[in-house]
Amino acid sequence: MIAFLKDLIKQAGTICKKEQKLLKLSDVDFKNKKDLVTITDKKVEDFIIKTIQKKYPSHNIFGEETGRTHFSSDYLWIIDPIDGTTSFFHQQPFYSISIAVQYLGQTICGAVYAPNLDELFYADKDNGAFLNGQAIGVSKADKLINCVMATGFACLRADLPINNLTYFNKIVPKLRDIRRYGSAALDLCYVACGRLDGFWEMNLNLYDIAAGAFIAEQAGGKICDFKGDTNFPEQGIIAANISLQKKLLEIFQ
Repeated sequence: MIAFLKDLIKQAGTICKKEQKLLKLSDVDFKNKKDLVTITDKKVEDFIIKTIQKKYPSHNIFGEETGRTHFSSDYLWIIDPIDGTTSFFHQQPFYSISIAVQYLGQTICGAVYAPNLDELFYADKDNGAFLNGQAIGVSKADKLINCVMATGFACLRADLPINNLTYFNKIVPKLRDIRRYGSAALDLCYVACGRLDGFWEMNLNLYDIAAGAFIAEQAGGKICDFKGDTNFPEQGIIAANISLQKKLLEIFQ
């Protein structure tokens, strides 16, 4: 299954790279005044779904743009066709395609591909995590002052009254520096390979984090919500090594 997944996501990436160069304002719709979706999001998701259905016709699929199918299968494919659509529309490279596969509610493999960077992150349960075929692992940092972390502001796009700015102001002064790439899936993969020491964000969706969180875990990372639980991390997610996870949780309490 992982071989099929890797091939599928790279084919989808080829579509993204071609379509990004041709994008125009008329190709964009708005979910709200800040959250946009392009015709490419829909085109890529449609391609991914049709390819999965041809190979695994009975499997359930949950896509950001098309919702969820309901079959009797124990398998569920979770798709974000473009994570970082704003970056994609503005001709920036920091967007990704994210696909995870769950069996009986547990993720068993996942892949995140950044087409413009040609970086494929993937993991198969209990077999480690990889970037372009090379094994990866999380940072070994244990002091916040030595860390570079990332966050995002999905909460601001949704105009939510409780947002990430409060946590941002508490955490950033304790760090060496902060990054804002605009793709939660990529942020999680950067934690997985040690480029980032940690990541936190709130008000995400399952399709934003399913693959990236799994890859980070398989690379030795710890994933939880702001209370330290693991049931619904999309409501507020922390990703880091176990030492930094504990330090971040102290700030969130």
